Amino acid sequence: MAGKDRDRFSTATRLRLLGEQTAARVYRSQNRRQDRRSRLTGRAAFLALVVCSLVVALAYPMRQYVSQRDEIAEQERLSREVQQRTEELRDEKARLQDDAYIMRLARQHLHYVRPGEIGYTVADPDAAKDRRSEPGASDRPWQSNLWDGVDSADRDDRD
Repeated sequence: MAGKDRDRFSTATRLRLLGEQTAARVYRSQNRRQDRRSRLTGRAAFLALVVCSLVVALAYPMRQYVSQRDEIAEQERLSREVQQRTEELRDEKARLQDDAYIMRLARQHLHYVRPGEIGYTVADPDAAKDRRSEPGASDRPWQSNLWDGVDSADRDDRD
């Protein structure tokens, strides 16, 4: 036993043990770093998987939400337009209750004149030229135009 104790306290043995212990520590620290890296990578992969799953799970409902908001905005716009048109029609209805307004419309659109007034119609020479220059049915009686329309509807266009 004395030989073993002596070897145990010798410098060479101490250096060798110190080197082995140092090598073991370095090896353990490298393994720990690798373990940490692999755990961190696994955690990061799991986190990425969870985030991607959430994005995929929420993509369709978010798209639906946005499209429905657009639809709601469009319907509200149409509702405002309809309300505005309704107000215009109510105003028109109220005006049509007035006899003076009816008389004015009759004079304006139907060229009515009151008894004792003289009505004048001014023909626009440019409009008359345009009508004459158009070829077609305006020169013929309406009956001819009607029968030509019936004949053209009966014709077979597969010539």
